[in-house]
Amino acid sequence: MCNRARFAGEPETLFERFGASWAQDVVRPNKDPQELFPKSKAFVVREERGRRSVDVMLWDVLGGGAKWPMTNVRNLGLPQWRKLAAEPENRCLVPLTEFCEWTPDLHQVGEGKPIKGEMWFAVPAQPVFAVAGFWQQTAKGQGFTMVTCDPNELVAPIHPKAMITILHEADWDRWLQGSYDDVVALQRPYPADKMTVRGPVFPTRGG
Repeated sequence: MCNRARFAGEPETLFERFGASWAQDVVRPNKDPQELFPKSKAFVVREERGRRSVDVMLWDVLGGGAKWPMTNVRNLGLPQWRKLAAEPENRCLVPLTEFCEWTPDLHQVGEGKPIKGEMWFAVPAQPVFAVAGFWQQTAKGQGFTMVTCDPNELVAPIHPKAMITILHEADWDRWLQGSYDDVVALQRPYPADKMTVRGPVFPTRGG
C-alpha cells in the first residue's frame, strides 16, 4: 500500500506537463508540497470548468473520518467508492516523480531495532507521471486518494498485494472524463519494463 511518495518539482512543472493552471479557490501552502505522507497536503490535477486545474488537497479522501487515513482505494465496486468513480468531477490525477514501498524484510542499520528499507519506483519515460485518483469535499476540506490495482512484476516482490494505478499519458482524459466502465478498465498495472526501482534506502535514524 503506497503511503510514501514524492513530487520533486514546482507548480510551474505541472502547468506545463498537464496544460493546467491554478484552481479557482486553491489555497497554496507557504511551502510547495514535495514529500507525500498520509494526511499531508499534495498537488492534484482535476478538471474545473472544462479545463485542467492544479489544486492542493489532503491525502485522505475521508478527511479524518476513519481510524486511519484513507490514502488508497482498491475495490471500486463498494458503494462509497463507486459513487466517486462514477462522477468525473470527483476524479483527479496525482502527479508524482517517485513512489515508495517498504521492503518485506528487516535490515540492521546502526544501533537499535532492525528496520524496513524504502524501495523507490519511477517511470523514466515520464519524469512526472500521473496516478489515478479520486477526491471529495470533507469536513476538513478537500481530500484525495490514490487508486490501486494488481502489482506488476517489478512491484510484486516488494509489495505483492497491490500497486498504485499509473496512467499512460494517452489515458489522462479518459480517466478524467470517461464513464465508470472506463475507470474500471484503466485500473490495471503499469508495464514493469517501463519502470525502474532503486533501494533499499534507509530513513535517517536518530542517535
